[in-house]
Amino acid sequence: MVRTVVFDVGETLIDESRIWLRWAERLGVPPLTFLGVLGGCAALDLSHREAFELLRPGLDYQAEAAAWALDDPDGLRTGFDADDLYPDVRPALAALREAGFDVVIAGNQPPEARAALEAMHLPASAIRTSDEWGVQKPEPEFFARVAELSGVAPSEIAYVGDRLDNDVLPAADAGMRPVLLRRGPWGYLHALRPEAARTTVIDSLTELPAVLAG
Repeated sequence: MVRTVVFDVGETLIDESRIWLRWAERLGVPPLTFLGVLGGCAALDLSHREAFELLRPGLDYQAEAAAWALDDPDGLRTGFDADDLYPDVRPALAALREAGFDVVIAGNQPPEARAALEAMHLPASAIRTSDEWGVQKPEPEFFARVAELSGVAPSEIAYVGDRLDNDVLPAADAGMRPVLLRRGPWGYLHALRPEAARTTVIDSLTELPAVLAG
């Protein structure tokens, strides 16, 4: 029986469209071109960082992000705020809490993402990021940290994410219940793969209370 529901962040809770469009503007690339190359990376199982290399060969991502911070210290740049929440997030998390589930947020994110999420006052008992833990998905240690944070056995945890490779299949290998959200480029592509049969596939977070109760 699932007692705790743990959520990935990007393209699970947060619509990353504005982040990618800001990057396109920063690099001087047409939005459709940037998003199309990003989608190609998703289809080819390439890291999203490969999109930057394809569009700007030799680009030092970290150096560019640092320069951007100097140019626009008060802007969101690669960050997000409450305007980027998908509309089903608040009602779904509230419904899960009302149904008796604990709610936790844990994903591959920089440290500042935790503060951004906490400022949204979401109904979650804990929020953690990979950079805080010093380990990223899909490493097994990440999911061991998730179980430790949740305080329940892995079999009592559902992990919800938009990717098979980084999110739900490693969670399943860790003994958790995998839930794949058909959202964002990776979510739609991965839901078509045979490996998705190992997961529960949903189209909206509002489906979770009934799915997990069933």
